[in-house]
Amino acid sequence: MKIASFNINNINKRLGNLLAWLKDSKPDVVCLQELKALTRDFPEDALEEAGYQSVWKGQKSWNGVAILARGTQPVMTRDVLPGDDSDEQSRYIEAAVNGVLIGCLYLPNGNPQPGPKFDYKLRWFERLIAHAADLRKMDVPAVLAGDYNVVPTDFDIYRIRSMKDNALVQPESRALFQRLLDAGWTDALRTLHPDDPMYSFWDYKFQAFERNHGMRLDHFLLSDNLVPRLTSAGVDRDVRAADNASDHAPAWMTLKHRSD
Repeated sequence: MKIASFNINNINKRLGNLLAWLKDSKPDVVCLQELKALTRDFPEDALEEAGYQSVWKGQKSWNGVAILARGTQPVMTRDVLPGDDSDEQSRYIEAAVNGVLIGCLYLPNGNPQPGPKFDYKLRWFERLIAHAADLRKMDVPAVLAGDYNVVPTDFDIYRIRSMKDNALVQPESRALFQRLLDAGWTDALRTLHPDDPMYSFWDYKFQAFERNHGMRLDHFLLSDNLVPRLTSAGVDRDVRAADNASDHAPAWMTLKHRSD
C-alpha cells in the first residue's frame, strides 16, 4: 500500500502536473494540501477518470485538503480537527482506506512570528496532539500525513541564517512535533532515511531548487501498529523540476499488507 502526501499549491492550476504524477507513480492513497479551491470546484471528475475516488474539503483562495484512493472510495470519518468549533480553516480531513485510518493535515505556517498567526499555529498543533492521543487509544492502524510546516531539526533544512526567525524552525514548533514522536508516533521518512535530509520543499525564489536549498516539511507519522509494515519511503524530487510545479514535491511511503 503506497501512501503519498503532496502539497499541490492550487489543484486546478496544477491539475495536469498532478495527473501526470498519479499516472507515473500510481500511489494507492494520496493526501493533498493547499487545494486553494472552493469545495464545489474540486476536480472530482478528472481524478475519477484517472482512477481515483476522493473526499475533500475546500476553501476559497487558501487551504483545502483532500484524500484520494485508487480504485476504491475513501470513507470519510471527519473533515475538521476537533477542539475548536470556531475554527473555519480547511486544514484536516480523515478517512479510512483499506483498513488504515488516514489523517491528512495542513498545519498552519505561522508566519510572521511572533504574532497571532504563530499563536494559531501552536494552538492548532496542540489540538492535533490531543486528537493523535485519541487515535492511539482507539488502537487503529493510523497515519497522520501532510504538510506540517515544521522543520523538525537543523538536519532537515539547508542551513541559512535568514531562516532563524521563521515560524517553521522555532523551538516551540519543533517541541510540539517532538511531543508527537515521544507519544509513540514514528516519523517514517526519517526512520528509513536517517542520513539523508529528504527535502520536500524548495522556495520559488533564489534558485532554491536548482541549488538544493530545501526543507523537509512533509511528514508521515505512523501509529506503532503500522511500523512493522513500513517497507520504503521517499520523495519524488523530479516532480518539483517540472513546468508549473508546486513548490513541494510529493513524499511517499509503502506498507506491507497485513497478510504478508
